Amino acid sequence: MPLNIISQSVRKNILYQVNTARSGHPGGALSCADILITIYYQTIKEGDKVILSKGHGCAALYAVLAEKSFFPKEELGDFRKINTRIQGHPAFGKTPGVDAPSGSLGQGLSIANGIAMSFKMNKKDNYVYCVIGDGEAQEGQIWEAAMTASHYKLNNVIAFIDHNKLQIDGTNDEVMTIMPIKEKFEAFGWYVQEVDGHNFKEIEEAINNAKKQDKPSMIIAETIKGKGVSYMENKVEWHGKAPNDEEYKKALEDLDKKFLIDEGLEPAEFTEETLSNSKKFNEVFAPEETTEKLDKEKIDYEKMMAELEKRFDELFAQNKGGEN
Repeated sequence: MPLNIISQSVRKNILYQVNTARSGHPGGALSCADILITIYYQTIKEGDKVILSKGHGCAALYAVLAEKSFFPKEELGDFRKINTRIQGHPAFGKTPGVDAPSGSLGQGLSIANGIAMSFKMNKKDNYVYCVIGDGEAQEGQIWEAAMTASHYKLNNVIAFIDHNKLQIDGTNDEVMTIMPIKEKFEAFGWYVQEVDGHNFKEIEEAINNAKKQDKPSMIIAETIKGKGVSYMENKVEWHGKAPNDEEYKKALEDLDKKFLIDEGLEPAEFTEETLSNSKKFNEVFAPEETTEKLDKEKIDYEKMMAELEKRFDELFAQNKGGEN
């Protein structure tokens, strides 16, 4: 299947997850989606590992894993729900296909280094792919890991920086600039390339180049936060906000229109028929979720939290009485 069709499906299922959960991080998930698609569809081989260090972007990872049949697409509707396999950050040992837990920012590259060392010790020719957020690159542990990978010549580490230039509180430059990021990693002894993070061919070629090196590789992927959805693109407010039902519908329409443009159709040529054809080949997986059902889940959750709070107060009163 062409990667642009896979990308369309993945993006729709990212939006489906965060809309259904009424929470999540759509902007950064949409920006790193094409990196993950290229890894899983073009370069990964059996035994390789993938670490999504920017764990809050996990809706992208889950959408790709579901496309690859690691688990049924039906489970994407469980995103961020208690006692399900599809949690708000990657959970190793819980979600099929997840190779490491992440979300406490800065740790993924260290995990990748450890796995890469084990591959070398066991004489395995596998690679570890690690996707890092650009805001995450402000974490000190990233640079400790960068020194470690260079020192031990871990040429089986291929890392990406999802350089969408935005983070939760604003632009990278406003919060704490990471520039010049290319020169910094080169100074730490890495082989560094820069690519368009939404160009599958460029990403694949960069990965192939990385595999020819005798040092760890960093691929700086220039991306767009909220890629594919007009009102989300390059908007920091969509870092950690879910679209409501009306916004969700508009986002799906944006993706359908973008798909047709990529296929060579001019906007003036859009008709109900062409849009219908786009939807037919790029169906979002969305089991019937009624507002009534979602409201009931919210009420059940609120009842459970109220009961827990009541029980906690009772236990606190008992303990306090015991101390007296």
